[in-house]
Amino acid sequence: MSFFSLIQKKGSKPIPPAPNSIRKEIVHSSSNAKKASFLNIARPNPAIPGSRRKGQKATKDRNRPTTSDHVRKRKKSQQTRLVSDSDSGESDTPAEAPKKRTKVINGARKSMKRQLRSVTAFSEDDHGIFPMVHASDIAALDKPTKYRLAFPQQGDQQAVQLQYPSASQQETFNLVEPLQKDDFKPLEDITETLEIATNFYLPPADAAVFKDDSHGLLRRLKRARDKKDGAAFMLLVQEWNDAITEARMDGRIARVLDESTELDLKLIERILTQTYARTVSPRVSTLRQYENGTDNVYGELLPNFVSEIFRITELGSNHVFVDLGSGVGNVILQAALEVGCESWGCEIMGNACVLAKLQEQEFKARCRLWGLAVGDINLERGDFLENQKIINVLPKADVILVNNQAFTPELNDRLTSHFLDLKEGCQIVSLKSFVPAGHRITSRNLNSAYNVLEVDEKRYYSACVSWTDAPGSYYVSRKDSSRLRAFSTHGVAV
Repeated sequence: MSFFSLIQKKGSKPIPPAPNSIRKEIVHSSSNAKKASFLNIARPNPAIPGSRRKGQKATKDRNRPTTSDHVRKRKKSQQTRLVSDSDSGESDTPAEAPKKRTKVINGARKSMKRQLRSVTAFSEDDHGIFPMVHASDIAALDKPTKYRLAFPQQGDQQAVQLQYPSASQQETFNLVEPLQKDDFKPLEDITETLEIATNFYLPPADAAVFKDDSHGLLRRLKRARDKKDGAAFMLLVQEWNDAITEARMDGRIARVLDESTELDLKLIERILTQTYARTVSPRVSTLRQYENGTDNVYGELLPNFVSEIFRITELGSNHVFVDLGSGVGNVILQAALEVGCESWGCEIMGNACVLAKLQEQEFKARCRLWGLAVGDINLERGDFLENQKIINVLPKADVILVNNQAFTPELNDRLTSHFLDLKEGCQIVSLKSFVPAGHRITSRNLNSAYNVLEVDEKRYYSACVSWTDAPGSYYVSRKDSSRLRAFSTHGVAV
């Protein structure tokens, strides 16, 4: 089951945000992701029927998905300072909900200082051996989720070793399939991994050969799977292993990685999905122990929405990102991978903290398999209002995420008081605004944190959060003390 669907879809009911004194801006994201070209082409395996002959001319890649299909122009923001908007709430009534629009967003930004390639992952000094959860550890005939043979004619359970783009160890996959459709599917994981690696680690001409509808390796692999031809499937995986190993050893992968500064969202999602499937999915039932009606209600922002937040806030690899109420750590891991920044998270619920640590360990192993360097990850356990490490890092933060959709008003008020210590320009992304409706600076409230927050309301679309498919609002607050200083000097906020 995918990263997206395994997160609780029916968790806490979203709390409609109260009207807020904000400026409204509907943001239509645009994708400017540079197409990466990586490694070279596989040599055909003569043992496999239909293999392309050596020297056959490669065709141009016309099948690679691009993000240009999702580009929308961004409307210019019209700022109205601290004016109450009666339409800022979100209705739970289906008849009144806006039309759903699923957006595929790539929020990657170019950062000339960031190096994507992990030197360690391409080094063979330690033989590329490290702890990780293999697919065979979670999908086998003896597992309680009850798997069956994917290729019954093989007789016994068979396994394959899959090579990733780096010099690291191969991953073991048992050739089994689940009885329940939502359980982990090893063969699907193999084919999707090869598709992602082909799209983003192969130069376009070579990728076109791999994706050829008649004789490409990917097509032959799917044909073998669908025809239940286990012997052909195993030979094709070995053909892939030989090709990608050759491309790594002659330096083609490293050269292209060194010339790249951003990752495509599809690759990011694949790594997050693999990590989640091997750590959280087998234990996902523990997340249903959260209490509705309290601050401890579980819900997640999905990767496409998170990527949009990174783009809107212009989060860079030299920045500090903090997630207050970080759950199982999904957003922290995505920030470290997609942006490469220093990332901090704090979670109070013990079961989520345990899963977050498991994810962190497996995430680092996954990134090494894919040959990617990531930013520093720091996961803290406890109350983010009392955790000293979080208190110390907040004044350094450039972007803070607070999924306060289900926070009580008391917790929101307590959290707001900490914003006075933030540095100028720090941005706070939240599901409910921290500035109450109709707030004005007066001589009686000069010490209020509301006075230093400039708030924009934005919209997210369907398939962006785990607790509902409906679109909704979110808020980006920027620390800006200029209006408070103007009021103190001139008696009026400008």
